[in-house]
Amino acid sequence: MANKSIHMSKLRHVLKLYCQGQSKLHISSTTGLSRNTVKKYLHNFTALKTTWEDISKLSDKELDELFNKEPSLAIDERIVTLHEFLKQQEKRLRQRGFTLLRLWESYHSHHPEGFKMTAFYKHYNLWKRRVHPSMHMEHKAGDKMFVDFTGEKLHVVDPDTGELKAVEVFVAILGASQLTYVEAVESQRVDDFISCCENALHYFGGTPNAIVPDNLKSAVVRSNRYEPKLNENFEAFADYYGMVVLPTRSYKPKDKALVEGAVKITYIRIFASLPHKPAESIEELNTRIRSLLETHNRTSFKGRNYSRLQQFEEMEQTHLQPLVEKRFELRSSSVATVMKNGHVCLGADKHYYSVPYAYISKKVKVLFSKSKVEIFYKYERIAEHGRVRSAHNYTTDPTHMATHHQVLAEWNPDFFLNQARSIGKEVEYFIAQVLNKKPHPEQAYKSCQGILSFAKRVGHQRLIKACQRAHAYGLYHFRAIEDILNRGLDVYDLEEDKQLPMPRHDNIRGTNYYQ
Repeated sequence: MANKSIHMSKLRHVLKLYCQGQSKLHISSTTGLSRNTVKKYLHNFTALKTTWEDISKLSDKELDELFNKEPSLAIDERIVTLHEFLKQQEKRLRQRGFTLLRLWESYHSHHPEGFKMTAFYKHYNLWKRRVHPSMHMEHKAGDKMFVDFTGEKLHVVDPDTGELKAVEVFVAILGASQLTYVEAVESQRVDDFISCCENALHYFGGTPNAIVPDNLKSAVVRSNRYEPKLNENFEAFADYYGMVVLPTRSYKPKDKALVEGAVKITYIRIFASLPHKPAESIEELNTRIRSLLETHNRTSFKGRNYSRLQQFEEMEQTHLQPLVEKRFELRSSSVATVMKNGHVCLGADKHYYSVPYAYISKKVKVLFSKSKVEIFYKYERIAEHGRVRSAHNYTTDPTHMATHHQVLAEWNPDFFLNQARSIGKEVEYFIAQVLNKKPHPEQAYKSCQGILSFAKRVGHQRLIKACQRAHAYGLYHFRAIEDILNRGLDVYDLEEDKQLPMPRHDNIRGTNYYQ
């Protein structure tokens, strides 16, 4: 209680009783204050050499200032010297490996007559809180990038409807230098979020050790105090650039205080400064934002003679990791079973990719981006191919195919030829041609299976005639047989088909037109 200020009405009561000649013990019991508190205020009253009449004329504010004035930090010449030193050395605390102990050692070497270690720490904390409360000494150069979306949105003109369309605004800030990046984007979806994070890295010209997102779904699938579950694509993006992901804790605003401050400044220096006329596109809006962003990063900090950009170039730029040559490609995933022909189907393109023969009938995970397809079995990559978007075709690595010395699976060329021979020699010949048309027979197994399945659906005779007709056209694939049977062309003889008259129609010019 001795160091805690009391209400001014109670202080007046204490002073009044003292001036009336009451003892300190009596004043303490009457007012409910401790004796030390009473002694403290009476000591100050005696030191002021004033009277109760003068005190009673003061307002509560004046009385509080008189009795509870905080001691000045600049009462000692050593404190003035210390503050000058701290002002000059504050940047060094953000450098990797530089500690408060090393700062004191530097101070003591320059000012041996100054404060010792304990007093130095005490006055440093006072200076940090009172003189410069906005400092963030805990952020090391090149350590973290904080990212978030603003609560408020901007608007662009929708080119299809002409109406205003709301867009999200992404903000990223480096912890040490506070260099900031701002970008407008269509949504907070994972692909847009990752694109913004990657653009921020390229704006900064390097990557920090860690990226600190809020608990938005594009980054964190399920938040947890000890082990949050990260979005698979976002985790892969961070790993690609050599960063770790450190999600902020739920309901812990101090974890993201830096980026929250950046968002508030974005409202003031960018949102409020944009032209009133909305942009025609996101690209145009981002051009306007970039101009204002450059001004913001080049503006000096309040009370300082350097800007965010200057601070970044001086003490953080060299601590960033270099960027990788190629940009990250967002990957999608699917689960597939390896077919008996040693291929898996990528459903998005209906294209087939080979895997080693040992994985036939196994369930595998397929990860694919714009340019690459990777196939994994129990977290081990077993195949990698360039992505091909042609439907119903095969991409095959010859090393994946079974050799003649290996025991083949149930599906092999002889298996399909024997089945075709049981239907008719025409079908056997057609199946042989289907197998021969592919670089690897395994690529034709699905087509052979589909062709032979028609025998049960339409009968042997129709399939034989369909194979004859397809052979006459030189078409050796499943879709040719399917088209002939669906259109009923197998019921016509080939000779009759050639003699069919041309249908009459007003739009057909006739043979005389060309004479």
